[in-house]
Amino acid sequence: MTGLLALWLPILVSAVIVFLVSSIIHMAPLWHKNDYPKVPNEDQVRSAIRPLAIPPGDYMIPRATGGEMRSPEFAEKVKQGPNMILTVLPNTAWNMKKNLTQWLLFTLAVGVFAAYVAGRALPPGSPYLAVFRFVGVTAFIGYSVALWQDSIWYARSWSMTAKSTLDGLIYALLTAGTFGWLWPR
Repeated sequence: MTGLLALWLPILVSAVIVFLVSSIIHMAPLWHKNDYPKVPNEDQVRSAIRPLAIPPGDYMIPRATGGEMRSPEFAEKVKQGPNMILTVLPNTAWNMKKNLTQWLLFTLAVGVFAAYVAGRALPPGSPYLAVFRFVGVTAFIGYSVALWQDSIWYARSWSMTAKSTLDGLIYALLTAGTFGWLWPR
C-alpha cells in the first residue's frame, strides 16, 4: 500500500500534463474541429428564440410532466417535432478562466482517484507496468466512461462521444505514464 500523500507529485504533474495536452487537442485543427455544426437558418432560430428569454439551464423539448408521456397529445408533440435537449448559456462572454480552472481541478480529482486506487493496490517500488495498469484504467474511467451515458440517454452523437473517449484514452495514458515514472521507489 502506498499512501496518498506520497503520490502528490504524480497527481500534480499528471494533471498539468493532461491540462496542457487537452489544450493542444482542442485548439489544434484535429478531430474536434467539426463537433458542433452550425444549425440551419441560425439567424432565424436565434431571432425566434431570443424574445422567449429562456434562462440559462438544461431543457428538454417536448417535456412530459406526470403521466403525460403516454398520452396521445404528447405522442403527437413528439411526432411533430422538433425534439431536442437544449443547454442555454448566459448572454455574456465565455469566461474561459473559470472553465479552465474547473478543468484543472477535474484533472487533479481524476489524479487523486487514480492515486487512491493504485495506492491501495500497490506498494512503493512497484514495477512501472503495474502502476501504469491500475492508474490507466482508473483514469480512463474518470475521463471517458461517464460520457457514454450522454449518447445512450440524451442522443448525443456517438461520433462526438467516440472522439471524447479517444481524448480520455490519451489523458489516461499520459496520467498512467506519469504515475509509473514518478511512483515512489
